[in-house]
Amino acid sequence: MDIAPVAGVSPTLPTGYLKPAGTPATDGSAFATALGGAVDSVQSLQATSNDLSIKAVTGDLTDIHAATLASTRAAVALEMVSTFRNRGVEAFNEIMRMQA
Repeated sequence: MDIAPVAGVSPTLPTGYLKPAGTPATDGSAFATALGGAVDSVQSLQATSNDLSIKAVTGDLTDIHAATLASTRAAVALEMVSTFRNRGVEAFNEIMRMQA
C-alpha cells in the first residue's frame, strides 16, 4: 500500500474584502455629502408639507390624506435629524471629557 507524501500548505491569498492597513483615511467629504443630502431632503419634506398645509387652509386641497402624510413624514424626518444632532453633540462632549 502506497501512501502519498504530504504536500506543503499553500499560503492564503487576500480576498480583497478588507482594505490594507496602510490606506490613508478619508477626509470626511463623503460623510459631509451624505449629511448635507439628508438635511436637504428634510427641507424638501418640510416645504412639501407647508405647501399642502397652505392648500388645505385655502380650500385648494382635494386630498387631505396627502397633506396628512406629508406632515407626518416631515415631522418624523425632523425628529430623526434632531435625534442625530443630539447624539452627535453628546458624543462630542464625551470626547472632550476624555483625558489623554
